[in-house]
Formats: sequence, structure tokens, C-alpha cells
Amino acid sequence: MHDAAHAPGRTEALGVLKTYKLFIGGAFPRSESGRVYPVTDKDGRRLANAPLASRKDARDAVVAARKAFPGWSGATAYNRGQILYRIAEMLHGRIDQFQHEVAAAGGLTPAQARTQVQAAIDRWVWYAGWTDKISQVAGAANPVAGPYFNLSAPEPTGVVALLAPQDSSLLGLVSVLAPAIATGNTAVLVTSRDAPLPALTLAEVLATSDLPPGVVNILSGDPAELGPHLAAHRDVNALDLTGAAAELATDLEAAAAETLKRVHRPRGPEDWSRDPGTRRLTAFLETKTVWHTTGL
Repeated sequence: MHDAAHAPGRTEALGVLKTYKLFIGGAFPRSESGRVYPVTDKDGRRLANAPLASRKDARDAVVAARKAFPGWSGATAYNRGQILYRIAEMLHGRIDQFQHEVAAAGGLTPAQARTQVQAAIDRWVWYAGWTDKISQVAGAANPVAGPYFNLSAPEPTGVVALLAPQDSSLLGLVSVLAPAIATGNTAVLVTSRDAPLPALTLAEVLATSDLPPGVVNILSGDPAELGPHLAAHRDVNALDLTGAAAELATDLEAAAAETLKRVHRPRGPEDWSRDPGTRRLTAFLETKTVWHTTGL
């Protein structure tokens, strides 16, 4: 008996369902727990299964981010800008795919989704252009009374854990991720729980760009499960609570204080369509001040 898929005269193609995975250290592992959860569109139709990351996955992501930090923070700002621009180019090359996923995630029309995807691409280009300029804006030559130079220069904080916004599956995601890595930090990103698919597809773009492995690590799952572990982790240097509900954000802020993390917590809803300015670029920078004698 012939298989129906290969029966003479059959012309329709078989559908190939996409398997979404985590993105850790440049690789695409399944969750170590083997767990997944269903992702649906706004009408309740099933779109896919997304991996439900565990605390072990979060630990692995932090290890990968820490390993990548010296090389990424030590790269020239110009080189980081080139890599971010390359990511924007690759996003543009897959604009139709992202349009489809953003539309399904947000219940948007194709035109609305395309506008958001284009805005996300523009946002990457915006931050790519800032990589070699932020040190001039955030640094300073300080006047002192004496024969000294006194210079302040910004440096990346380190490993940043980011809770992606729940209300914007791609533009909001890009708006929190791009500035963190543009300034030399490495990142562990927890996606929107209800709309993780654009973020998991973005991982495919990052993996095939020039971005070094481990600079960005992407976990899908429950922020309430992963957030406390990342907030308390001693090798995480900073925390972005954009995607945390108010009660969870308060708890995570308290947990982060135990290890003296830098915390960014928005105090109101974000309008992702607005000019982002430089506030997210400077949110995860430290200032190093150097004194030096002027000589004779």
C-alpha cells in the first residue's frame, strides 16, 4: 500500500510545523525540563508550543552571558554598531515572516503588523548609530582646581537580565534589548509569556548574524518563575523590570537589592512608538572617573 502523502496525483504540500527552542550561548536547546506550553492567538487558536524555560535554563543563560561579556564589552564601539546594523539588515530580509508572527501575537491587521516590524527595524538602526556616540554624551572632562586631568567615561554594567514587555512582542522587545547590548552589556532576555514567538524567531536572526554567541540569550516561559532566580543571581549585574507586573516587580526589586544590582523599573506604561532618547542607553552604564596629572 502506498503512503497517502506519496499517492499518485497528490499535489498539496504537507505542512511542516515549526519547533521553537530557547537560545542560549548561540545554540538552540530545548528546555532541560522538557516542558512546553501552548501559544495561542487573540482568538484562542493554537499557534505553536513554546519551550517553558526552567531555573536551570536561566542559570545556563547567565553562564553564557558572563562568558561572552569580556569580548563584547572589549570590542570597539564601531564594531558593535556594525553588528547591530547587520541585525537590522537581516530583520528587514525576513520582514514578511515577522509581520505574520507579530500580527498573530497582537491580533493586528497585516498593515498594522508591518508598521510595527518596520518600527522595530528602525529602532535597531537607531541604537546601532549610538554605539560610538554614547561615550561622548555620557562622559565628561571635569574641571578641577589643580594640575590634573579629571575624566569620566561610561562603562557597561555587565550581565543584564531583561523581562520583555508583555504588550509589544517585537517593537517593545527590541526597545529593551538593543540599548542594553549596544553599550557593551550582555543579556538574558525573558520573553513575553503570551507572545513569545517573534522573540524566538529573532533568536534565529541573532544566531546567523555576526553577534558573538552568548551576547544575547533568550528564554520563553513565566516571568514569575524565572524573574526571582535572575534577580537573586549573584552573577547578574542589572535587572530591567519592564515586563513585570507591579507586585512581581516590587518583589524582584527587593531581591535585586540583596546583591546590589542596578535596577530599571518603569513607573508607568511605555509608548514604544515614541522617540526612545538615550535613557535606556544610560540605564546600564557605570561611570569610571580617572585622575591624571597634567605634567610639567
